[in-house]
Amino acid sequence: MSKLLAVGTVAFDAIETPFGKTDKILGGSGTFVGLAASQFGVKTGVVSVVGGDFPQDYLDMMNSKGINTDGIEIVKDGKTFFWSGKYHNDMNSRDTLVTELNVLEHFQPVVPEEFKDAGIVMLGNLHPLTQASVLDQMNERPKLVVLDTMNFWMDIALNDLHEVLKRIDVITINDEEARQLSGEYSLVNAAKKIHEMGPKYVVIKKGEHGALLFNEGKMFFAPALPLAEVFDPTGAGDTFAGGFCGYLAKTEDVSFENMKNAIIYGSNLASFCVEKFGTLRMEELTSEEVQTRLQAFKELTQFDIELS
Repeated sequence: MSKLLAVGTVAFDAIETPFGKTDKILGGSGTFVGLAASQFGVKTGVVSVVGGDFPQDYLDMMNSKGINTDGIEIVKDGKTFFWSGKYHNDMNSRDTLVTELNVLEHFQPVVPEEFKDAGIVMLGNLHPLTQASVLDQMNERPKLVVLDTMNFWMDIALNDLHEVLKRIDVITINDEEARQLSGEYSLVNAAKKIHEMGPKYVVIKKGEHGALLFNEGKMFFAPALPLAEVFDPTGAGDTFAGGFCGYLAKTEDVSFENMKNAIIYGSNLASFCVEKFGTLRMEELTSEEVQTRLQAFKELTQFDIELS
């Protein structure tokens, strides 16, 4: 079983949706990736930074799930990264109300010795130079490097992003970001263009409409499970990425065929994440629930058809 190194934010979020609103709660890409990967029992280390205002209880919870937090730097006199957002009625669009970088502004990730040989590295949504600095610290090139990014970095650090894209295997972005990065409206053409930038695999997340996987002319589509209620989609994309990486780390098989399964596992876990605010649903999730919903995914997508 491969070790998984996840680099991303461990943060406070304050969220408002049509279903309610929260004060500061636990969030961050590194947090959601770690919680999702913990479902597979893989040895996962999170590299991030928090302030002195970050509760020890949160770190204890992560440790109790088997997540190694040695790589989370605590800046005693600093404040933890904070994001606040409000979702519209369709839950696919949101307005950012507050972004306070705080300790994240000068974050220099330090990979613990124990994880410098990690087989799979998940580079969460951070500045491309920060992502590259993590790869520079690894003892050797990991078996698989997965990178998440967003339109903000395309706007302010496009050249740096292009450089780090040459060093990765998989990119996970949403459809809007894929179009911006490639300059192509068609997602098939967008994936081809992004493939030429370096990544062998392109995963395009389409929210409630599922996810697409592209690899050298091959395509796979996984639907999102239709849910009666979506309370908070904030961590869904990172949960998807954590499930995707966690499954690949557990199986140690990074073939296209196995990535299809990883996409399904990621989509499955993301469907739980949105059911409660923040990390609450992922903290209480059981393996029995995961298996039951996997069966629902299977029934949703399997069919027999006679081809003449």
